Amino acid sequence: MKRRQALQSLAGISAASALSLPVPAQQPASSAINEKPKLETSIADAAAQPICRFFSADQFAALQRLSEILMPAVGETPGAKQAGAADFLDFLISDSPADRQMLYRDGLDELNAEARSRYGHSFAEVSPVEVKPLLASLREPWTYRGPANPSARFLHAAKLDVLYATTNSREWSLDQARRSRRAGGIGTYWYPID
Repeated sequence: MKRRQALQSLAGISAASALSLPVPAQQPASSAINEKPKLETSIADAAAQPICRFFSADQFAALQRLSEILMPAVGETPGAKQAGAADFLDFLISDSPADRQMLYRDGLDELNAEARSRYGHSFAEVSPVEVKPLLASLREPWTYRGPANPSARFLHAAKLDVLYATTNSREWSLDQARRSRRAGGIGTYWYPID
């Protein structure tokens, strides 16, 4: 019985192949209707200047100057100013916890107030000679608990944040890739996700 069923199924397969299949509907002559447009995209940072979101104008100017002092450009290697570290920190701190926001706002206000009381102008306008006493707490030895003074805590936090924001920027990554024989830096920069 099994042999008979096998032979019948083989006969059915050969008969089915002889039947004509229905022809699918033909496509319209113009296939341009179904094409998707190809749009060139660009990175938002490359297309426009970022907008200050969190800090006031005085605070942001002080943060830019502090970033430039903490991470200056060396030769062709970009510094915090070229990497846009202050712009990134403005964005980062705007989405940070409230205690981190208060640390930055109070710290920048303190820098501006101390610069005005000593030199008569804001921190953004201080000269390299005038900045040394204002950032003296950065020269204190490191301790496990960190500094007790809130202004010194801000300066230590800002120093690390500026360093990370600069070395993880697109400009830093491109510079490292340009100077390296093995193109290090490819894939180390994260584009913003909207």
